[in-house]
Amino acid sequence: MLEKFDRYPLTFGPSAIERLENLSSHLGGNVNLFAKREDCNSGLACGGNKIRKLEYIIPDAIASGADTLVSIGGIQSNHTRQVAAVAAKIGMKCHLVQEKWVPYEDSVYDKVGNIMMSRLMDANVELVNEGFDIGIRESWVRAIEEVKTNGGKPYPIPAGASVHKFGGLGYVGFAEEVRRQEQEMKIKFDFIIVCTVTGSTHAGMVVGFAKDNRQKNVIGIDASFTPKKTKNQVLKIAQDTAELIEFNQNIIKNDIVLMEDYAYPDYGVPSNETNEAIRLCARLEGMITDPVYEGKSMQGLIDLVTNNHFPKGSNILYVHLGGVPAINGYHQIYGDG
Repeated sequence: MLEKFDRYPLTFGPSAIERLENLSSHLGGNVNLFAKREDCNSGLACGGNKIRKLEYIIPDAIASGADTLVSIGGIQSNHTRQVAAVAAKIGMKCHLVQEKWVPYEDSVYDKVGNIMMSRLMDANVELVNEGFDIGIRESWVRAIEEVKTNGGKPYPIPAGASVHKFGGLGYVGFAEEVRRQEQEMKIKFDFIIVCTVTGSTHAGMVVGFAKDNRQKNVIGIDASFTPKKTKNQVLKIAQDTAELIEFNQNIIKNDIVLMEDYAYPDYGVPSNETNEAIRLCARLEGMITDPVYEGKSMQGLIDLVTNNHFPKGSNILYVHLGGVPAINGYHQIYGDG
């Protein structure tokens, strides 16, 4: 589906799929849980889902003659850390806007984890005291102009690499990759679980899995706490991506499945149930999830399985998008395990 698009290889290759036997058994053994480890997909600063997206964005950045990648996220943004890593890899500068998206106070929150790694990779990190929103941010637009004023040639990458022309392509390719792995494993996944915030990961999957009519089997777990905006953005990105790749099937609102029950109490703030899910997954599988994204999607998965949302015998693929470094910013919660 992506043959006509340039790709700059940044991942190791297909990310591994592992069976979560202990978690499956703990939850009753009625469904078969698997994890696709996007958190281990690259050697670039711990990898993650944005690396896969950036493989299709970077060729355009290079062709533009840019010398600086300019992006934005929260203080503990996984996305900005991955942009910084890619900038270092391809020899570009990096300017990052880090807004105060998370209403959470921790003495080391702006010093450890993702933001520490970005600074280590020599990104210019700009802290901005603005709250969360998935839309285009004024601080990011100002940063782009600042790079120009200082004589640089910026290449803008929006939050999550999502509302970018090529933002959905990586996860169209992801669906193609899963189909190949299904053939190798002699299995078919009945449902795919993914955390959804800025939307292009979910949107790309919807387009990619629509090829074999599984788009409604992609279940997004909202972690934005702005589900209406998020669902609309997923739909728009999916439709734009389908048009871009000349996919001959309409993507409609009903193709976007978003579970809205797990993002509380706020974006980036874990609930007691999220914390329980993080600990359960860690203790049963040795798989670490974070309190902002994957902990909430793991909470959603556990709750859906526990409440018999899936038919007995279903094969369920949980997509681990990465983000573990952020857990360091929450040491008051997890410092003692």
